[in-house]
Amino acid sequence: MRALLAIVSVLVFCFSIGVTPNVAHSATKPTKTKSDVAKPASVLFIGNSFFYYNNSMHTVFLNLVKAADKGHKIRATSTTISGSGLSWHDVNAYFDPKGVGSYSFVGDNEVVFNPIDRKPFDVAMMLDCSQCPVHPTLRPVFFEYAKKHCDTIRKHGAEPVLYMTWAYADKPEMTEGLAEAYTKAGNDNGMLVVPAGLAFAASIKARPDINLYQADKRHPSKAGTYLGACTAYATLFGKSPEGSTYVFGLEPDVAASLQKTAWTTVKEYFGWK
Repeated sequence: MRALLAIVSVLVFCFSIGVTPNVAHSATKPTKTKSDVAKPASVLFIGNSFFYYNNSMHTVFLNLVKAADKGHKIRATSTTISGSGLSWHDVNAYFDPKGVGSYSFVGDNEVVFNPIDRKPFDVAMMLDCSQCPVHPTLRPVFFEYAKKHCDTIRKHGAEPVLYMTWAYADKPEMTEGLAEAYTKAGNDNGMLVVPAGLAFAASIKARPDINLYQADKRHPSKAGTYLGACTAYATLFGKSPEGSTYVFGLEPDVAASLQKTAWTTVKEYFGWK
């Protein structure tokens, strides 16, 4: 009887403080909980193949935004290097108005040159290599370049954002280490963090039948990319992706589950009501 009461007490405590039992989380809480840009008009994705799989996460993100607000004009660009960590990227070069994003494809593949005096990007969202933040040798490099790139992005008048990656399918124990590292780096530099890794863990617990991975157990499946994009949308816009008509070719019930998981994860991570 005493053992039963103890278990009930633990469960009541968990739910009273908003923690779901057996769901991965970051022990350190984020100090920045909202984007500085209410409705970003341009977003730069800086990373590697975790971003560019499935025709690139920035494309899925764009379609989610457009489906939610057809009147909001937004562009997104992806600068990715296969297998890269943050230290591989020359972020300063990405803000050269004559370089990345200097022209766009519109309509029937028409090339339009963008004004060189415009602000290149409102937000720059970056991720490290899949193991770097928890690797004993590469972990210090992650924190070094998170700060370096954060400073560079701010110098160009944009908001820096970290994108928390997910654990490998066969190494779920990576989740909390990655969450802790990204959250700490975010707090150290006053950066917002997209809790995609925690969303992956939550989805696997809630709907293990939804496969979020490619056969290599690292890269995202279409469902994984969709979940990651929904989490980025919820974080940057502060809105739920639930009910979005854009489902990325997924079955409606699968898309609905991923939308809900993204929103629940974001609210719990930031402590939103």
